[in-house]
Amino acid sequence: MLDALSDRFNAAFRGLSGRGRISEANVREAMQEVRTALLEADVHLDVVKSFCKDVIDDAVGAEVIQSLKPGQQMIEIVNRRLVDLMGPVDSHLMLVEPGPTVFMMCGLQGSGKTTTCGKLAALLKKRGKRVLVVAADLQRPAAVEQLRITVEGVEASAPGSGEVAFHGEPEKCDEYGKAVGAAVGVCRRGIERGRKEKYDAVILDTAGRLHVNDELMKELEAVNRTLTPHQVLLVVDAMTGQDAVNSAKAFHERLAVDGVILTKFDSDTRGGAALSVKHVTGAPIKFIGIGEKFDALEEFHPERIAGRILGMGDVVSLVEKARDEVDEAEAEKMAEKLSKGRLDMNDFLKQMRTLRRMGPMKQLLGMLPGVGSALKNVDIDDAQFDRLEGMVNSMTAAEREDVKLLGKSRNRRIARGSGTQPNEVGRLVKQFDMVQKMTQQVSGMGMKGKLSAAREMAGAGGMPGMGGMPGLGGKGSTKTLGVKQGYKQRKKGKRR
Repeated sequence: MLDALSDRFNAAFRGLSGRGRISEANVREAMQEVRTALLEADVHLDVVKSFCKDVIDDAVGAEVIQSLKPGQQMIEIVNRRLVDLMGPVDSHLMLVEPGPTVFMMCGLQGSGKTTTCGKLAALLKKRGKRVLVVAADLQRPAAVEQLRITVEGVEASAPGSGEVAFHGEPEKCDEYGKAVGAAVGVCRRGIERGRKEKYDAVILDTAGRLHVNDELMKELEAVNRTLTPHQVLLVVDAMTGQDAVNSAKAFHERLAVDGVILTKFDSDTRGGAALSVKHVTGAPIKFIGIGEKFDALEEFHPERIAGRILGMGDVVSLVEKARDEVDEAEAEKMAEKLSKGRLDMNDFLKQMRTLRRMGPMKQLLGMLPGVGSALKNVDIDDAQFDRLEGMVNSMTAAEREDVKLLGKSRNRRIARGSGTQPNEVGRLVKQFDMVQKMTQQVSGMGMKGKLSAAREMAGAGGMPGMGGMPGLGGKGSTKTLGVKQGYKQRKKGKRR
């Protein structure tokens, strides 16, 4: 969602990077570009004015105009101010002893609040906690049933040693089918059950409402005043831009919100809410929703978001994703096989499944420095992984262990079984065979030789089966990404 903003920031500083010492006028000109970029990204006007003033004051005060590398120094100042604008944030969920810790969830209609309740419960379950989710949305038809289905899905499929349970009461409806009842009573009985059954946390899913609806806001105030939850979390839809900030301000004034969860952060939006919420409301963003799955809820780190905006990537988050998905014992086995050059298709399948669990490929590559902006117009189809997995699954156990057994007739059989073409199977096998030979060579090389082999491997097509996908090695990848990835063969004694 931050690609457009990142492009404008980089364009503003590119003019400074090619200069020696610059003038104060040049700094102000660059910040005028930044101001325009922020306004186009739907950042609140007060935030834009304050941010630009602070950056200019810092730039002139730090004597950037006398610097030999003004572009780099400006980026450093802007990065620091972006972090200050969005933080500091303590995204940890503090649980009280004895429990349960009560989380009250509130937000506008359609903000993704019920789904976020499920994601928060999944996060706590992963940490080994027992969670009770209470259906207190008595305004929207079938809201109680929707939450029940969500909770059952979390309990059945979300990883972790914890437990997630549902508390709901039969819906009472008026003659028009609208649910009626007292949300305060449902929440009270849910908390009492949580305390009696020794749950670590209770999540109250209250009704979505417009912040201008005084009657419904009073209901929220009643729940907050009567039950005094430990944390009030506001769910905000990032796609609503300025409306997100205005509603957050209204909720915070009436409920003293402890934190914001920004949903749909992976959508094609302009990013203004992320930069405005903390400054305008005083309530920090604690989490961001980056997808539809139950594990698609991340802690909010201002320094990492600032890095993405300025094209620095987010390697820390990428490493954390890998750490969460990679089994240490399995990694040691894989390293041993790699050192001996004994990789087979079973290993390839395991690695591919691990990579898929980490998230969409475009999102993962976007965390690498300098790659995110290059990928913004590249269509990376994750369905390609389904085709690869189908081909490997259609092989026999013996074929997975030794791809040399494969020939034209077997390739045709595998293609029929996976819904692909024989030439696709042949390309996968050829590329995997090349990678296998490379690993055998690398296992006996020094560091210099390993680097050389890695370059050749990249030029040979990168990841097996992905040679035709822009940005993942193979034909067109260098041109698409603008990155020197492929290394061509020597021609007439010269390397191109």
